[in-house]
Formats: sequence, structure tokens, C-alpha cells
Amino acid sequence: MTERPLRDFSLDFFSLEGKRAIVTGGNRGLGQGYAVAMAKAGADIYIPTIADDDGTTGELVEAEGRRCIVEYADLTAVGVPADVVRACVDTLGGVDIVVNNAGIGLNVDDVRDFDRSKWDPMVAVNLTAAFEMSHAVAPIFIEQGSGKIINVCSMFSFLGGRRSPAYAATKHGIAGLTKAYADELGPFGVQVNGIAPGYFATELTSETRADPETDRAVIDHVPAGEWGQIQDLMGACVFLASRAADYVNGHVLAVDGGYLVR
Repeated sequence: MTERPLRDFSLDFFSLEGKRAIVTGGNRGLGQGYAVAMAKAGADIYIPTIADDDGTTGELVEAEGRRCIVEYADLTAVGVPADVVRACVDTLGGVDIVVNNAGIGLNVDDVRDFDRSKWDPMVAVNLTAAFEMSHAVAPIFIEQGSGKIINVCSMFSFLGGRRSPAYAATKHGIAGLTKAYADELGPFGVQVNGIAPGYFATELTSETRADPETDRAVIDHVPAGEWGQIQDLMGACVFLASRAADYVNGHVLAVDGGYLVR
């Protein structure tokens, strides 16, 4: 092994200049933050989504001088993830990064009411689609000897899932998928890691934050004493997508204000 001198390191290690990134569900919420962060670092962005698109993400990405393509794609349909990868290669000229961000959560009041009609959609979106995307891009990454897969995990990758057993199961599952793919692809120069967001102020958490009791329950459990903002996740995504993280593999990075330590 050749030792690399410290002077060889620079902030360019964090640059994504010329990279092409797929961000599933990247036109809203936390996914939008990941897409914009990587555009700021120099990447072009391809977004497959089933959510209505108001053009905001495209405007934010293009304001950074990068390309942004948003296309409707149901990642739970057979063959669609592979189609998405091919479309990214065809339109952007290749693919270097995949962020498996798309996910859903369906909560009920009692575990006895949680049946297959609620279990199956979450497994399909949160876990199977991420596997299919990773499976589709793996041959490309192996051939080019580089690539980054970032799976969006959760606090429920580590904790139980009261009122939503499928959400906890899928988020535990995607953490396991992260480690399995890291082990498989590491020898080919590919890194597979996860981001586990804590409690963030987004549209999906608006009802929780609007209720003083539930809002206080969250804040009291976070050493930082406040909800996370989307900007708090952006640096972690750029890091894991960049050359700076070439020796980080199979790790699930909690960005949670310290939630897990309390």
C-alpha cells in the first residue's frame, strides 16, 4: 500500500463536480434537500417521483448551474427502477450516485388494525424499490470501479415502531441492505452508506409540531432542543456522496440532534 501524504487532501475531496445523481422522491421534503445539496456541490440531478412536481426543485438545482430532470416513475412497478437507471444514463450521460430516498409511512391507532393492506405498500416503496434501484445500478458501478449508494434510513432503523410495524421493519431492513451491499460492492470501489434523519421540520411532521404536547415530547428527547431543519442533512449527503467518504462503507449516519443518546 502506498501511503498518501496529507498535502494531497483538499476541499476538492467534497466536490461532486461532473457527477450524476439519482434521488428517488427528490422533488419534495428531505429528498429535495439532498438534491439541492448535491447540485450545490456540482452534480446533475435525476429525480424519479410519483409526487406532483411544482418545479421548485428544478429551479433550485438549475440556479446552481446544474441540470435537473424530474420524471414520473412508480418504483414499485416491475422493471421501473432499471428503466430509471437507463434513463439517467441516456439523458445525463451516466450515473455516479444513487440516493434511495423515496418512502411512505402509514400509521394506525392500534397494532391489531395493521394488516397486509398497510404492510405491503410500505415494504414495496421503502425496501423493495431501494433494493431494485441498487440492483439495477450495481453493474454500472462495478464496471466503472466507483459509485455511491446512499440509503435513507431512520431513527426506526434502531428503535421499535409503535403504531407502524412495517415502517420499523422496512427501516431496519434498509439498514441491513446497506451493510450487505457495502460488503458486496466494497471490493469494486463502491461505497454504500445510510443516512438516518431524526425529527425534522417538514410538511410530514406539521401536525406533530402543531400539537403542543407532541411537539414538546419530541423536543424534550433531543439534546439539541429543537427540530432539525432540512439544511442540517445537506452536508451529510454531500459528504457520503463525495470522494471524502471513499473509506466510509456500510455505515448508517444518524443526523438526529443527539436523539439516540437520550
